[in-house]
Amino acid sequence: MDWSQTRVIFVSTNFTENQKLATNFKDIAIELYEVKQYEGGIISINPIKKSSSATSIQPLMEKDEAIKNITREIKVYSEEDHLTNIRDEIKELYETYKDAILNLADNIEIVPRKQQIGFRQNGIICDIHIQKKGLKMWINLKKGNLDDPKKITRDVSETGHWGNGDYELLITDTDNLEYIMSLVKQAL
Repeated sequence: MDWSQTRVIFVSTNFTENQKLATNFKDIAIELYEVKQYEGGIISINPIKKSSSATSIQPLMEKDEAIKNITREIKVYSEEDHLTNIRDEIKELYETYKDAILNLADNIEIVPRKQQIGFRQNGIICDIHIQKKGLKMWINLKKGNLDDPKKITRDVSETGHWGNGDYELLITDTDNLEYIMSLVKQAL
């Protein structure tokens, strides 16, 4: 069992400020969701986002052996983990595609995982795996649901792969950036 991507999710009708602050570390895999039920069976689920200035739990780990043991078991991945030892031109290529994906809608968030970086809006839209010579992208649509007239994607519906979705493409430049974004936009 690979425990490295394990998360703890707390669901409640509301959380106190102390509870929100206690989980506001950028490198700890705890997520809070507030759930409210309204008349007519309507339910709203609101994730409590970590603040952009969330600190690291590393200084606390050094003082407490129990916290150190837990965080050693559960690894929270970051974009930096994927960009270590990668050539500058590939980093720039990733940044260009990342910015383009984030510009598709206001509420897209980045979700780094062990093998890839996901982009989520209600669900994963696409994933990017950073390679030495380019990027591998998966678009999260089932086979038959992507309109790709240029046929630049590959069907991986019956192939093992890290990303979400049945469509994969290899990216080595920005020549087809607009076209690729039109494909990604179909997964929104």
